[in-house]
Amino acid sequence: MPEVIFNGPAGRLEGRYQPSKEKSAPIAIILHPHPQFGGTMNNQIVYQLFYMFQKRGFTTLRFNFRSIGRSQGEFDHGAGELSDAASALDWVQSLHPDSKSCWVAGYSFGAWIGMQLLMRRPEIEGFMSIAPQPNIYDFSFLAPCPSSGLIINGDSDKVSPEKDVNALVEKLKTQKGILITHKVVEEANHFFNGKVDTLLGECEDYLDRRLNGELVPEPAAKRIR
Repeated sequence: MPEVIFNGPAGRLEGRYQPSKEKSAPIAIILHPHPQFGGTMNNQIVYQLFYMFQKRGFTTLRFNFRSIGRSQGEFDHGAGELSDAASALDWVQSLHPDSKSCWVAGYSFGAWIGMQLLMRRPEIEGFMSIAPQPNIYDFSFLAPCPSSGLIINGDSDKVSPEKDVNALVEKLKTQKGILITHKVVEEANHFFNGKVDTLLGECEDYLDRRLNGELVPEPAAKRIR
């Protein structure tokens, strides 16, 4: 997969990019965990999510947030990293003007950034939020959440307790016009040690079903929206 350097709001950003052979293929952006706690685009889960979308014909990008690897800038507690993600999507879209839709997948800190990006970009039609941390980060901006998606966490996660994720899911499930799918990986911690294959199996199943037209509201619900 080609290594790429593109301009971000605080300097150059480093990424790995795999274009689809189809001009109008959807785009997928994968966002990594917290930069100050070892998160990079080479995280195993981030890499496997990248490969999952690539195998299904998406134009796919993962990249290092500012201050990580060859990406320039300083850690910015989320605001700058959201700008990085928006710039990354802009960059891919500039190369693929015929692409009409996009997915965003984020893990841990990346899930928080991804959900904020979702609120700002109407072309994002699906999301995967892996081990989000509503006990640490404020998700109240999802009012309403504009797209259907998957939230998945481990039931032994001490970093993001299950009860907090459940509360976020229940809040989102009351919203009209979207369908939130929630999956729990048994005996999985925040890092999915020994459970990465199970996690990816759930993500693959969700993506395949969405690509098949499932797990979205009935058309009537969309009209109401």
